[in-house]
Amino acid sequence: MTAPTTRLLSLGAGVQSSTLLLLAARGEITGFDAAIFADTSWEPVVVYRHLDRLMEVADEVGIEIVRVRSGDIRADALDPKHRFASMPLYTLGPNGERGMARRQCTGEYKIKPIKVEVRRRLGYPHPARVPAGVRADIAIGISLDEIGRARDADVAYMRNVFPLLDLGWRREDCLRYLHQQGLGDTPRSSCVGCPFHADGFWLALRENSPTEWADAVAFDHAIRNGSARANAAGHPLRGQFFLHRQRVPLDEVVLRPRPQPADTPGCGPWTCPHDAPNSAPTGTGRGEVA
Repeated sequence: MTAPTTRLLSLGAGVQSSTLLLLAARGEITGFDAAIFADTSWEPVVVYRHLDRLMEVADEVGIEIVRVRSGDIRADALDPKHRFASMPLYTLGPNGERGMARRQCTGEYKIKPIKVEVRRRLGYPHPARVPAGVRADIAIGISLDEIGRARDADVAYMRNVFPLLDLGWRREDCLRYLHQQGLGDTPRSSCVGCPFHADGFWLALRENSPTEWADAVAFDHAIRNGSARANAAGHPLRGQFFLHRQRVPLDEVVLRPRPQPADTPGCGPWTCPHDAPNSAPTGTGRGEVA
């Protein structure tokens, strides 16, 4: 007799994945055995508050929300004893060259801990080999307007499924549904110090969340000369790192917010809007991106 397929939700706590959780909770799509939230430990306060609301909804229908972590992305980046999983920071070379560091943070802090949890639930934690035919279905919140990011899983023990595509829903449909469910203020998921933030985010953070703004400013100053580990090992960055694309200290940036379309996605484990990894043409010190 074939064992039932484990059905899990990759919960980024943004618009699309929140919609999937609510649809399952209301019985409008097939339910989930659990929803997995990969916590970088540096999401905005509004995201954690929203996650608490989702947990209340999930508890009512018996869907377990599991928080998994690979570490604390902010603390790890500043720890001279910790490997630096590179963030896509803006670089300014010694001769004014402009580039970006490679993006390894999504894989390290979101995808990796989800895979660990999937293996655990299947009963084959690393380094055990998952037998052929044993797998979990992973529901990912990709809507019709993002269909280009719908891809197969890169491991055989996971099969990516896309319920929003099956429904033919776009992000605007998700926003409408969340509003109907009383969650119209669902935030976009992202780290506080994500370099991909638009000026509107930074301005709102500065005006409405001064503690988080100060945290981002302090981090921006701390990473100016590269990762703490590389510097401690005598391999400083050949140039400078910045959180903002203007490549000046965050608290000196002249913020020029522009209207953002409603269909602008956040950064989920498999749905970061900046999927292509970047290199750093300005160069980093040897060992900078390990």
